[in-house]
Amino acid sequence: MTALIAETTILRTVGRKIAMQVVGVVAALGLATACTTSDSGGPSNQAMGTFMGAAVGGLLAPVLPGGAVGAWSVLGMAAGASLVLLARFDQRLYVESIGRYKVTRLSGVPTMFHLILSDPALAKTDKSSVRFIGVGSAPASPALFDALHRAFPNATATNGYGVTEAGPVMFANHPEGKPRPATSIGYPLAGCEIRLDPGPDEGVLLTRNPGVMAAYHNLPEETARRLKDGWFDTSDVCRRDADGFYYFVGRTDDMFVCGGENVYPGDVETTLERHPDVLQAAVLPVDHELKGQVPVAFVVARPGSGLTEQGVKDWALAHGPAYQHPRRVFLVPELPLAGTNKIDRAALKARALAAPSDPSRGD
Repeated sequence: MTALIAETTILRTVGRKIAMQVVGVVAALGLATACTTSDSGGPSNQAMGTFMGAAVGGLLAPVLPGGAVGAWSVLGMAAGASLVLLARFDQRLYVESIGRYKVTRLSGVPTMFHLILSDPALAKTDKSSVRFIGVGSAPASPALFDALHRAFPNATATNGYGVTEAGPVMFANHPEGKPRPATSIGYPLAGCEIRLDPGPDEGVLLTRNPGVMAAYHNLPEETARRLKDGWFDTSDVCRRDADGFYYFVGRTDDMFVCGGENVYPGDVETTLERHPDVLQAAVLPVDHELKGQVPVAFVVARPGSGLTEQGVKDWALAHGPAYQHPRRVFLVPELPLAGTNKIDRAALKARALAAPSDPSRGD
C-alpha cells in the first residue's frame, strides 16, 4: 500500500478559526480509506473503499459535511492550494474571509449560501477573486443560483452531487460542451455506469463505477441491501433530461404520500423559493386524518417584503399541483441549522407538531 504525503507549511489563527496553507504531494493513488457517511436521518456508517484523487488549483473555502471537507482538502493539498478552513460555520467570518484571502473557490450547502447572501457585509466585500462556487449536500433552487450569479458575477456556480460510498463524484460537465443547466448535478463521467429505477427518465439512482465501496464496515446486512452485483443503491431519486443531464429530486426516505400522491419536499421548496418575496423555504410532512400526510412550510421572507402566509399558499396553488401546496405556513426570521449546517428538520417538525391547530386551513 502506498501513502499520501503532505507537508504543512503555514498554520495561522483567525480569531477562534484556523487558516491553513498546505502543500501536498501525492506519491501514488490507491490509498485505502474508511469514510464516515450518514443517510438522512440514518446511522453513521463507515464505507470501506479506495482513494482516487485529482488536482485542483486556487484557494478553497470548504465548509461542508465531513466527507466533502476531506475531499476538498485532499484536492487542495494535491494542487498546493491555500485552504481556508473554518472550525464552524459563521456567515460573517465566511464573508470576510473571501476578501481577506482573495478566495477563488467557495463551497457550502444551500442554507449557508442563503445566509451569506443575506449578510450586509457581502456588499462591502471584494468578491472579484471568486471564480467557482460549488453548492451541494442538499437540494438547491434556481432562485439560489440566480442570486449567486448576481452576487458573484465573475464566478460559475454549479450544483454538486456525490456519494461517499460510490465515487464520490459521478457527474461533471457534458462531454460535447453543452451548457449545464444551473440546477443540474451534471452529466455522468466516463466509466461511470448510471441507471434509474424504475426509469427510464426518473427513479432511484444506482451506479456502478471504480469508486464504489467494497462494503460497510461490520454491517453485512446493510451492505447486501445497498450493494448488488457491483451496483450501489444511493436511495436518491433523480431525473434525466433530453440532453442527458441529471437532476436531484429528493431522497426516498424524505418522500411522503399525500392523498395518494408522492410529494418530495425539495420540489415544493423549489416552487416556493421562486416567489420574489421568499428568501428560503423548508417543507416537511405532518400527519393528516384524511390525506395520510400533508406538507407544511417554514418560510423566511425577504426583509420588508410584506409576505403573508396566505400569499405563500396562493403562490403554491398557482405554480404547482394542488396536492403539493402547504396546508400551513410558518413565517420565521431564519431556519434552524443542524450540526452539518443543513436545515434542522427535526426541530422544525417538533415546532409544527407543537403549534396550535388551525381550523381555517384547507385540504
